[in-house]
Amino acid sequence: MTQVEWRRSDRARHVGLRIDPCLGRVVVTLPRHGTRRAGLALLATHAVWVAERLAALPPAIVLADGAVIRLDGRAVRIRLGASDPREGDGGEARLLGNELLVPGTPDRLPAQVVAFLQAQAQQRLAALVARKAAHIGLQPRRVVLKDTRSRWGSCAADRTLTFSWRLVMAPVFVQDYVVAHEVAHLRHMNHGAQFHALEHGLSRFGERARVWLRRHGAGLLRVGTRPPSSGVFTLASSAPQ
Repeated sequence: MTQVEWRRSDRARHVGLRIDPCLGRVVVTLPRHGTRRAGLALLATHAVWVAERLAALPPAIVLADGAVIRLDGRAVRIRLGASDPREGDGGEARLLGNELLVPGTPDRLPAQVVAFLQAQAQQRLAALVARKAAHIGLQPRRVVLKDTRSRWGSCAADRTLTFSWRLVMAPVFVQDYVVAHEVAHLRHMNHGAQFHALEHGLSRFGERARVWLRRHGAGLLRVGTRPPSSGVFTLASSAPQ
């Protein structure tokens, strides 16, 4: 059964309902004075929609020995075992061909794989940002990686660029487009005609990348999560009253 996560928000004006693609669960948000009864009513009304959305989620990929993940869009198989015999269990994950060799024990493996992917993301995305920002004669204040759920990238008013580290698992042309989109915001903090012209000048992969993200983006969010139980969703006992 799939668990429902209940949240309360002072900013919410109405009861909200969404699917968290990363954890494969239903999220109900209640406004400050919203009641549990209102949340239950919304769930009942949208039960079919919830079931369809959950069924459409890509399968979760648990980070474990033998699991297949992607780097720049290509398949990489995780192998548990010392990446360098001289390092023993204290070494770092290392890519060798199409295998990611992870030293240590099974319980440490997920964190090591994520650390490897984040380091690769920092290297690749920062290099892309530097090249594209130099092309327009602007530089961001800094480049930050996060595990975002709803945006692949963003540009703040202080010129900080933020990206999801999960982009490193997407094909290179997707990374190229997302970086171009955010770098273009360094000059145009809108989505007007000038912004789109600059974005297109920075990356020719716009339409292809957007299609890829619509079709496969949810799969990136499912890497490193526990597969949800199948069946009818139930209500968590900790739901707000």
